[in-house]
Amino acid sequence: MSIELDATTYVHAKPATAHSYILPAVVDVLENNFQEANETAVFDLGCGTGGAAAVLAKKGYDVVGVDPSEDGIAKARTAHPDLPLEIGSGYEDLSSRYGTFDAVISLEVVEHVYDPKAFSATIYDLVKPGGIAVVSTPFHGYWKNLALAVSGKMDDHFMPLKDHGHIKFWSPETLSTLLVETGFEDVDFEYVGRIPLLAKSMIAIAQKPH
Repeated sequence: MSIELDATTYVHAKPATAHSYILPAVVDVLENNFQEANETAVFDLGCGTGGAAAVLAKKGYDVVGVDPSEDGIAKARTAHPDLPLEIGSGYEDLSSRYGTFDAVISLEVVEHVYDPKAFSATIYDLVKPGGIAVVSTPFHGYWKNLALAVSGKMDDHFMPLKDHGHIKFWSPETLSTLLVETGFEDVDFEYVGRIPLLAKSMIAIAQKPH
């Protein structure tokens, strides 16, 4: 049976494949920045079907999440009925609706948004002074792109004929610039999936000033 997919359709409520190598690093980042999980509030911006939020909630974090997909949130509520996961967009005034958080995570989302500056500003408003933003996205660096080009896999990687999908391709420099121009500081990166030069994804950790 074929399934018609669009930008707001999720096939299942399991964590995304990328979470297998992204989530352990995200958990490490949170543990390194906050001593007590049960005293740490985390906002998951673009929570999808709730896979990442559920993992963090099981570790004791106080997690709230939103996603613009009605289908995704419906699956999240079925799979994780105890989690406060709701329909919401990174273009909305979410801080007025939910308040502020010790950490805001947004995993494999920023490559999908048309207005990354507005999206980053929403993240900034959601983070408490002194808190952190944790933003992951597919890694695009010189050596990785060169390897893709030499191996003839560039078209398969970027998939230009696929409906929807990724519309922004970030490097550490451009993502750092986005976050710093929004007001964050001390942006660090971790690279996950393969060796750093050929990493599948990168994770930006950015501090909001006190």
